[in-house]
Amino acid sequence: MDYRKQPKKSLSLFGKLILTLSLILGLGFVSMMAAYLISDYAKEDPQAINKAGTLRMLTYKVTLSSLAQTNLHTRLEIADSIDELWRDDKFYRFHQNQNGIGQSFNSAHNEWRAFRTALLNETTPLNELEQRANNLVNLIDIFVVDLESRAMDKMQLLRIVVVVSLLITLLLTGLILYWLKTRFEEPLFALTQQARQLSQGDFTARTYFERNDEIGILGKTLNKMSDTISSMYGDLESRVDHQTQQLQHGHKTLQLLYDISRNINEKSLAYHDYTDIIERLKTLLNVRDIELCLLTEEGKRPYLQLQPEDMRDAACASNNCASCIQPENCISFENEQHIYRYPLSRDQKHYGVLTARCAPSEQLVDWQQQLLRSVAEQLSLALNLKSEEENVRRLALMKERTVIARELHDSLAQALSYLKIQVVRLSKASEQNKQEVIQEVTVELREGLNSAYRQLRELLTTFRLKVDGGGLRNALLTTVQQLEDRSEMAIRLHYDVQDIPLAPHEEVHLLQIIREASQNAIHHSQGTELNIRVEQENDSIHLTIEDNGIGIPEKAEKLNHYGLAIMQERSRHLDGVIHIQALQQGGTGVYFSFAPEYLLRTEKQEAS
Repeated sequence: MDYRKQPKKSLSLFGKLILTLSLILGLGFVSMMAAYLISDYAKEDPQAINKAGTLRMLTYKVTLSSLAQTNLHTRLEIADSIDELWRDDKFYRFHQNQNGIGQSFNSAHNEWRAFRTALLNETTPLNELEQRANNLVNLIDIFVVDLESRAMDKMQLLRIVVVVSLLITLLLTGLILYWLKTRFEEPLFALTQQARQLSQGDFTARTYFERNDEIGILGKTLNKMSDTISSMYGDLESRVDHQTQQLQHGHKTLQLLYDISRNINEKSLAYHDYTDIIERLKTLLNVRDIELCLLTEEGKRPYLQLQPEDMRDAACASNNCASCIQPENCISFENEQHIYRYPLSRDQKHYGVLTARCAPSEQLVDWQQQLLRSVAEQLSLALNLKSEEENVRRLALMKERTVIARELHDSLAQALSYLKIQVVRLSKASEQNKQEVIQEVTVELREGLNSAYRQLRELLTTFRLKVDGGGLRNALLTTVQQLEDRSEMAIRLHYDVQDIPLAPHEEVHLLQIIREASQNAIHHSQGTELNIRVEQENDSIHLTIEDNGIGIPEKAEKLNHYGLAIMQERSRHLDGVIHIQALQQGGTGVYFSFAPEYLLRTEKQEAS
């Protein structure tokens, strides 16, 4: 059994409303019943008054009949009718009443009995009958007056009952309205205001009425709910602020990594880029001492040592970074500091180290260490890409020098060798004084020098030639425009290669073949038109160059040995086949086809 104090039970608001309505209905019912009973009880008095008036009239009538010597039988009939009236139900209630109106009724009734006796006695003098009749009428009048007074008293009582009931009803109604205002309207208004403030996000609203009814319980519940929501809202605000700070940190972290990645893709990192990274790391991590040291592969001293601006005077005293560079991330406690080292290494190459130092009471949390690790990886990638880019440039330079050497060997070196042979012939002919040989060699030297000079100009033009971002089509259009400016031939270009990507060296070799064949047509064909077509057919690229000149001679190799040799050499570099022939309608045709490297690589991948 629970002996704890139980809350006192009170009547519910609905019960109180029912009670008040019951009181009003009960009061109305009581007042109506009282009025009904009074009016019902008073309705017999007018009838009694009417009967008394009839008695008085009959009394006069029997008196007048006696005075007129009416026979006894007639007087007896009148007397019997009067007796019948005295025995009427309206007068019966007065027979037993000996006070007030009952006394006046009995007096008048007794006087009637005496008057009836005298009336039926024929010897009774007329003056006595008249005297008794007057006495009886007077007593009946007294009785009627008493009846009227009694009726007035009942009506007065009825009015009092009605007025009192009305006053009590008005008073009770006022009390009920006051009770409804204080117990319903004001609390409900306060609850409504509190609910409206709660809906607008104001959780400080409270209601201050202590009651055990439904509204009181609702008010307490709303107060508790406001406290709970306010507490939860405050907790949510703090959590939202915390999450917002974390998101801001995350955003700044991602922004830093994105900027580093973007700079890596767009360009090589420079001194100011490294400085900006160190400053932003200091702000993000809230760590004052951050240091970045960059080293060469064999070096032991940093060629670049960076710290935040306010820490540059406190740079690492040791210039030997061998102790800092570790194969893995290293966390240690040295010189009363927590030291976090993240090496910058990639593909087994070491580029430096990123170091953060904290006070003994401070340590880097996981996200800070992860950020340092990610930045170190990004910097390692940037330095690795820079190294690879430098290697690519070295290879490109070496390849370009190889191409120049090959071009010189295939053209100018061979021309100079030929001239050297002719000089030897000229020397021997001079010793033997052979004028015909001397004249022939002189002509050949002159032609060889002209050819060598022309080839030198072509080589210079070739070395300046480039295929830029516009692709092979734009380079061909530029070449055609240059050739038209230097000759009177009409040159037409038809280029239809759209679905096959060409490698850079393929574009350069193809452009050189077109240029060499076009120059041969301009210099030797004596034609007026030159058609150049570059087309794609299945998995091959086809080049056609045709002119309307005199055609190719039988000994074309001797006439233009170097140009044809250059075209043959470039066709072999593309693994293609070049064919030169005279056209039936006149002119010369150069036909070349090759399979692009992209298609060959795709076929190999599909086969594997």
